[in-house]
Amino acid sequence: MTLQFEVPPPETARDETYLAAVIGAIPGPVIVVTAEPRIVAANGAARDILPALRDGDLLARSLRDPDVLDGIGRVHAAGSPETVAWRDRVPVERSFEVTVAPFDAPGEERRLVLTVRDLTEAHRVERMRVDFVANASHELRTPLASLLGFVETLQGPARDDVRARERFLAIMGEQARRMARLVDDLLSLSRIEQHLHLKPKKPVDLTLVARHVADTLAPLIAETGVTVVIDAPDPVVVAGDRDELVRVTENLIENAIKYGCQPSNRAGAGRTGASPVEICVRAVGRDGVLSVRDHGPGIAPEHLPRLTERFYRVDTGQSRAKGGTGLGLALVKHIMARHRGSLSVHSEVGRGALFTAVLPLHPQGNR
Repeated sequence: MTLQFEVPPPETARDETYLAAVIGAIPGPVIVVTAEPRIVAANGAARDILPALRDGDLLARSLRDPDVLDGIGRVHAAGSPETVAWRDRVPVERSFEVTVAPFDAPGEERRLVLTVRDLTEAHRVERMRVDFVANASHELRTPLASLLGFVETLQGPARDDVRARERFLAIMGEQARRMARLVDDLLSLSRIEQHLHLKPKKPVDLTLVARHVADTLAPLIAETGVTVVIDAPDPVVVAGDRDELVRVTENLIENAIKYGCQPSNRAGAGRTGASPVEICVRAVGRDGVLSVRDHGPGIAPEHLPRLTERFYRVDTGQSRAKGGTGLGLALVKHIMARHRGSLSVHSEVGRGALFTAVLPLHPQGNR
């Protein structure tokens, strides 16, 4: 008879297996190293950040930041935790906070536990907040300075100048309306963000919305001489908030009229020779699609990814001259997100631009 005995694994192997199992259950990135520092274990979240991590390798082969490596040395020597900033610039810039803490087990050499917090999104949001406050302040400061200057002039040198008073009052009214539009857009953005998690569910006919907006923009259309062509023969009922979808449609059509017009000999052009603005509403599959096309100067490729950023303008002077606040497409983006829809932009320089809004159809509105 042959007797077989199961040989238990060494204590070190069992300890490291147990350690790997423990940190594997932690959702955040965790790395355990020796004093060298050599990697003892790392969980999946850490390997997502540093794919080159290999158990037994020196940490410096996968994480080359000198601040982190120096921090590990200091913690090993002093025995007290320390937090270190780490910025990774390849393949994209990311910011992390690494906390290094000693881990002492009886009868074993000191190990160190690195817990990593990804601060990239938090820093991005903070930069956006700072930029937003700076841009909003700048946009309000300019018309306010203009108003104050004209008020002082009317109270002083131009007190009895009737012609100057009329001219200055007209400019003051224009600047006040500009501030009112800006404040209105800021309040609208705030309201939409507060309700971003609530998807609107009421039936809204996109065809009626497009025709209504075209009618309300009739004075602007007449002023610019643009021909607006609407191709929306059938009702297209989507799930949404009518006021917000009117805002989306109004922004897209108004932008096409103001910024997407150039002289043209195309058939059907308006009396000034401006290229037409084409509006199309269709049901495609389970979605309602609103597209607005212009045949103007187009948008350069470098501007396309940033069009929906707050206060971003392709041409700042032209936008302000035409009453733009720099928030129109940001509003459109947030409204589309609340409706679980999407906005796409296709454009080539010299060949106009096509803005397409896609929204889910209402389940009972298109039978």
